[in-house]
Amino acid sequence: MTFFIDRRENPKNKSAVNRQRFLRRYRKQIRESIRQRLDNRSITNTEHGEKVSIPARDTAEPFFHHGSGGRHTHVLPGNKEFTPGDKLARPKGGGGGAGEGEASDQGEGIDEFVFELSRNEFLDFLFEDMELPNLTKRELIGSDEVKKVRAGYSTDGAPGNISITRSMRTATSRRIALGAGKRRELHKLEAELAELRNQPTASMDTKAEELELRIDELRSRLSRIPFLDDIDIRYHRQVNEPVPTSKAVMFCLMDVSGSMDQNTKSLAKRFFILLYLFLERHYERTEVVYIRHHTRAEEVDEEEFFYSRETGGTVVSSALELMRQIINERYPTSEWNIYGSQASDGDNWPDDTQRCNQLLDQILPLVQYYAYIEISEHSPKALWKTYEPIQQSYPDVFAMQNITGAGDIFPVFQELFRKETA
Repeated sequence: MTFFIDRRENPKNKSAVNRQRFLRRYRKQIRESIRQRLDNRSITNTEHGEKVSIPARDTAEPFFHHGSGGRHTHVLPGNKEFTPGDKLARPKGGGGGAGEGEASDQGEGIDEFVFELSRNEFLDFLFEDMELPNLTKRELIGSDEVKKVRAGYSTDGAPGNISITRSMRTATSRRIALGAGKRRELHKLEAELAELRNQPTASMDTKAEELELRIDELRSRLSRIPFLDDIDIRYHRQVNEPVPTSKAVMFCLMDVSGSMDQNTKSLAKRFFILLYLFLERHYERTEVVYIRHHTRAEEVDEEEFFYSRETGGTVVSSALELMRQIINERYPTSEWNIYGSQASDGDNWPDDTQRCNQLLDQILPLVQYYAYIEISEHSPKALWKTYEPIQQSYPDVFAMQNITGAGDIFPVFQELFRKETA
């Protein structure tokens, strides 16, 4: 039987083992709380975790207590202010409660249990049972980051890098090399001495004394060979090795025409947040390119992407054309893993259909995965019908899903990126 003992230090004032047990026990409630808080996060805000809350009723612990019946002895504390029959004054108002709404003479409850998830814990809960499609296409490139790796042994170094095994092996080799000749001679003399003692004569006694003196001298010289010398010490040699890292770029295309209201944009933002966090989880370096379009497309920052009030008609091909240009200019496919995500309400100018098909035929061979999200309660619309033949031609690269409300976002995301074994 093998036992593994985790001797890692726990965080200050916390127990890592108990914390993991708690997270496993309330996994369902934590995941639900995380989904509800995605709307308030920035798409690139991944430096910290998230505060989650669990209803107090779900944290109730079983306990042992005395049942009814039997004889019990109770010791009740007294007081110095009241005696039986006294009337207590009603507490005055102004308690400073933080609740909202009108006062009521009914109801009672317990505050929710709130705690902080670390960044890694937050992402683990968010993306369990999900994976990136087409992982075999990921390209590894060199970067400026390095890590320490072992590269043989050296005769000098820090005490903490001493290799006990290699040092003892070197010491053994040295002792064997220095004493090999002496041991051979010693064994020969010992055999000769034993033969002389079997034939005791006066002349033999003198020769035996000479052999004993020589044997003592050899043993003395062998004993002076040090067991471990300074020249035997070996240290693990460490060198800086470039760390191969993978890079990914995500193109976020969003329709901002007059039919896209603020609620529709909010739903698109939630989906883009999930996608960014997911890519950032799988790749060391992830960039985001924001493209908004109506009759024309432009590359913008996150703030303008979601909150600009500019609007107009709908020409989807303008965004696809800009995406293709940016890929050719800045993101070579030999170095970058390219992902595309498009959110729209499904409307498009009818004469733009053929141009969209042509551009997607050029873009899809360059990307790892392209997801089209139609945010509409009356799907399918014109753009969905335009993309259906393309989805049939590129089933492993191009995916389409429909979102009607906030509750559909996470299930749709899970469907797009679920593991094949899930």
